[in-house]
Amino acid sequence: MLSRVADSLYWMSRYLERVDHVTRLIDVHLTIVPEQSTEAAHRRRSRLVTSLVGEKYPVDAITSDFELAALLTFDEDNPNSIARCIASARENARPVREQINSQMWEQINQMYLYIQNSSMADIWVGEPHQFYHRINQDVYRFQGITDSRVSRDQGWHFIQLGKYIERAAETADALNVDFRDLYRASLAVDAVDQNTYLEWVGLLRGCAAYEAYSKVYTANVQPNSIVEFLILNPEFPYSVRFAINAIQKSLDAIGVATETPKSARVYRLAGRLRATLDYAQVEEIMESGLGSSLLEIQNRCAEIHDIIYQTYIAYTYSDRVAK
Repeated sequence: MLSRVADSLYWMSRYLERVDHVTRLIDVHLTIVPEQSTEAAHRRRSRLVTSLVGEKYPVDAITSDFELAALLTFDEDNPNSIARCIASARENARPVREQINSQMWEQINQMYLYIQNSSMADIWVGEPHQFYHRINQDVYRFQGITDSRVSRDQGWHFIQLGKYIERAAETADALNVDFRDLYRASLAVDAVDQNTYLEWVGLLRGCAAYEAYSKVYTANVQPNSIVEFLILNPEFPYSVRFAINAIQKSLDAIGVATETPKSARVYRLAGRLRATLDYAQVEEIMESGLGSSLLEIQNRCAEIHDIIYQTYIAYTYSDRVAK
């Protein structure tokens, strides 16, 4: 496969996964905020800005949920805004229209036109939840088309790599940012009080995990159980472990197709992270420091991204011969 095609497919998928994540977090926030105090709502806004825009962004500049939604939905200066990410996904899909299913292109194009014809003012006076729900459903529809109508060739596996690298990093980041604020007295007793219950449920909903979590742990919302589920559960599609397993499967398939030796660094990095998660215990993670563990996961995802580029996308002829 041409490296430019692999690059476009990879980033198209990453941007759409980011759209799904940002949209879901905004929608969950707007659902929870009416039940919270002014102080709690402010802290939630600050966490979302830190996670989705960056720690350097002046969080005090965002004083209302309308301003937060505008920043995360339409702001052209925010590279992670929904509008910017949809436009970037479309720009990456455009040069590979012949390599993707025609319905995939149509779905991306419809998303782009929908958000281009929307405004924050119209969304706010209408029904914001309907707007964000539609964006989420459009992403899921795109992913469904991809999984049901595309051959499992190299192109499909590069799409999977983009989706799951983005997902693993997002889940780790969301968990890390929320725990900085929420995980206080509950560290010793592993319990959730009435003041923070909605926040913990919001964390699960933001990671598309509440219903799946409830089926495993019933309605017993506990910090340690949340950590275990979002990081270590091997069966839940939005857990870090599930994502890393999917990444390695796609790397294996691409490696076979490109005759990449098993000793290549791209295998070793993904395999090392997968092994760590396969044998980890939540008690060990909490004892060693949740923040450092989540930062390590994010760093390893960034390294895997870099080595995928070096191996399959931005390589030189001598690089390929050496491998």
